[in-house]
Formats: sequence, structure tokens, C-alpha cells
Amino acid sequence: MLQLAQRVGRAKPSAIMVIAEKAKQLKATGRDIISFSIGVPNFLPGEHVYAAAREALSHDSGQYGSNRGAEALLDAFLRHIEALGFSGYGRLNLSIGIGAKHVLYNLAEALLDEGDEICFAAPYWTTYRDIADIVGAKVNVLHCGSQQNYKLTPAQLDAALARKPKVFLFNNPSNPTGMVYTGAEIAVLAEVLVRHPDTWVITDDIYHSMVFDGIGYHNFVHARPELRERVIFVDSVSKTYGMPGWRVGLVAGPESVAKAVTTLNSNHITSLPEVITAAAMAAFSGPQDIPQAKCAEFAGKRDIVMAALNAIPGVICPRPQGAFYAFPDISVAFGKRHGDTRIDSDVDFCAALLETKGVACVPGSAFGEPRALRISYTCPTAQLAPGLERIQQFFAELT
Repeated sequence: MLQLAQRVGRAKPSAIMVIAEKAKQLKATGRDIISFSIGVPNFLPGEHVYAAAREALSHDSGQYGSNRGAEALLDAFLRHIEALGFSGYGRLNLSIGIGAKHVLYNLAEALLDEGDEICFAAPYWTTYRDIADIVGAKVNVLHCGSQQNYKLTPAQLDAALARKPKVFLFNNPSNPTGMVYTGAEIAVLAEVLVRHPDTWVITDDIYHSMVFDGIGYHNFVHARPELRERVIFVDSVSKTYGMPGWRVGLVAGPESVAKAVTTLNSNHITSLPEVITAAAMAAFSGPQDIPQAKCAEFAGKRDIVMAALNAIPGVICPRPQGAFYAFPDISVAFGKRHGDTRIDSDVDFCAALLETKGVACVPGSAFGEPRALRISYTCPTAQLAPGLERIQQFFAELT
């Protein structure tokens, strides 16, 4: 009998997209659905991005581009990361991908042989686990519950790195929790990394421009510059500039890693299209007023979400300080009933919430934390308060 490759059996559909598709189907039947499920910023880039794209179309060469990325795009990204505090990088330290997800997959292919270990904290972005499974890596999940504000402790990291994993993957600000590590927290974790030189470090920092409360964005390289030889920084235009559909991801790191990603690109994608390259260049080099305004808007929405969640007895939600997510621990609902439905898990909770109240959230188990759920608060502002009120009503109706 003909069979597919074993790795396909390890690949799973995105749990986030499954919920989003279910909400879409219900909406198509006429249901009033408010979606807190998918993590898209729900704003568009400035006119200068579209102008650059139109200009590129008018001069389209129709040719293949560079596997590493167009030099002008790489230079724009270099200026972008220099503003973030990364100095001493050149074009050979960079490469591109079809979104940050593709960059992360390429990095897994470049760094992990089958059976190698990768470690990362939970809650984690669903794709981390999925990519690791596909490439056949062993996963060491470092559980960080709500009682420790969903943040990794130095002791946890030290114990994990003592196992000499090939890769440590770190996400700051965090999807799904919205938590942000302070400069002091990053510095202490960086000290641990210095003591364990046998592990590559990938920092998925695509929400770096969405940090609230003056806490600032910090990276291990800022704290200990010598870690530059092992730290691989991943970024994209998706969240910062409202361009998830444009699919542009970038990586900055050691030359050997950037070269490996570039080689994989030569076999996977060849290059980014010219029009996409022009749009990304304009996003990095042009006015930054829209990202700045949206960061302030998301901080305000965060406050609305937290006020609503804090008013629900028994719900625990560490205060997010970045991205556009909240990750409440809703385990107080377990063992209770909503109407005829018994709530025994986060999946039960989210299914009943969607069916009875028309609110779509993603179960926390998709992110490695089954006591919680993820709220993405990028919906139109007019939908935010009604959606939160429905969640409050759902809790009030539990018996």
C-alpha cells in the first residue's frame, strides 16, 4: 500500500485556525459571532507601503530575486534592528522567509537533526510544538503557570540547559499570554545562557514594537553582547505594520545560520516577489506613526479586557504588557455546568462559549496550558465590550 511520509503524520492543523474556521462557519449561518480567536492585528499599513508596492509593479522585472533577500530590503532591516539596539550586523547576518513562521521552520531544519532536543516555555505559540514534531526533534516543555505570571524562571532555564538541548526558543513579548520580560529579567536569564554555551538561542520577538507601560523591549544580546554568536533574532512585518498577509519574515544571527537559511530558501521559495520586497522596505523605512498609535490603542484595549476579567470571581489573569493577548486561567469553571453542558476542560469551555454566547476563544491546551484560554483583543473596538460581557454572562450562568 502506498503511504505518506511519517513526518506528515506528525503534522497537525493549526488549532487556532480550526477555531477561527468554526467561528466563520457559524457567522455564515447568520449567527452573531464575536471572534477573540485569531491573532491578526486588524489594521492596515500606511499609504506609503501601498505606494511603494504600486511603484514596484510599474517597474516589475519579472525576474527571480535573491535567496537572501534584496540588498535594499536587508539594508532597511539593518537600520530597523539598529534602532532596536542590535549593532555590528551586516547583510551576511541576515536572511528572509515567507513570514516568521517560515523562518522558524527553516531554522528548525538548519539547526535540529532528528532526535535533537529543543526547549521552550509553556504557554507557547502552537507552531513551536508543531514544527518540532515535524522535524523529529525531542521537546522539553518548561511549564510556567499563572502563579509565576507565565514567565520562565532562571532556575527552570538553568535546569533545562543542563540537559544540553540543541536549541532554546524564547518568545518575548509572548503569544499567547502577552507577558513581557523586563530588562532585569532578561539580564538574569542571559547570565544563565552564558553558563551553557552548547545551545543555540532563537528569540521570536515579532511583537517587540507592541510593549506597554514603559517597560521597553529587551533582548539577551542587549544584556550580554557575547551571546550574539549564538542568538538568532526573528522578526516580521506582520504584527508591527499590519501586514500579516504580505508574508515577510526576517532573521538576524550568526553568518553560518543566515547562510543556512538562505540555502534552504534556494530550495524552498527562491525569493520574495519584487512587489512584496518593496512594500516591506517601505514599512521599515517609512513613517512609524501607525505602529506607535496602534500600540497605544492596544494598551487601552488591554485595560478594558483586564477590567472585565478581574470582575469575574475565581478567574486569574496575569496582566499582559505587550502584544494583543490576554490568557486568563479559567479553571474555576471546571466541574461546573452551563445549562446541560458539563465543563471539564478548556476545550469544553470554549466550545460551550462559542455555541451559547457566540464568542470564539482558543483553548489554552493548544498552547500547552489546559487551564486557560487565549483572548485576542484585536477585534473592532465596538465588539470588545459586548464580547467581554458575554464571557461574564457565561461565567454567571455556571452552576
